[in-house]
Amino acid sequence: MQVYRTFQSIMVPAPASEVWNLVRDFHDFSWSKVIEKCEAVGDKPGDMVGAQRVLNGAFKESLIEHNDGTYSMRYSIDDGLNPVAESDVKEYVGHLQVRPITNGDTSYVEWSSSWKSDGDEAVEFCSGIYNALLGELAEHFS
Repeated sequence: MQVYRTFQSIMVPAPASEVWNLVRDFHDFSWSKVIEKCEAVGDKPGDMVGAQRVLNGAFKESLIEHNDGTYSMRYSIDDGLNPVAESDVKEYVGHLQVRPITNGDTSYVEWSSSWKSDGDEAVEFCSGIYNALLGELAEHFS
C-alpha cells in the first residue's frame, strides 16, 4: 500500500471567524449543493470528537479532531462508495483548516486528505469534491 494525498485551497472574501462559524458543525452542510444530504448518526453534536455522519446516503465519516481555537477539524472516512470504500482505502483522514488573512480581512481555506491504497483512483475523486466544496464556500461569501 502507498500513501496518497490531496491538497486544495481557496481565498474566501470573509473573516476567518465567519467562515469557521459556517463550516464548524460536522453535521451541517446547509451551505452546499454538492452535499445534498448530511445525516447525523448517534447523539453527539457536530462539534464533539466522535460525532458521526453519513453524506449523500453513502459516505460514513467520524469526527476525530475539532478545534475552535485554530479553526480546524479532522475526520475519517470509515466507508463509502468506490473509490473510497473501506475495501479501497485505509486510514483516510480529511483536514479542513480556515486561516485568517489580515490584509483585507479575508480567509485562506485549505481542505486536504491522506490515505493508504493500492491505487490512485481516489485522488481525482477527492480533489474534485473538495474543490467543488471550496468553490461553494467562497461563493457563499461573495
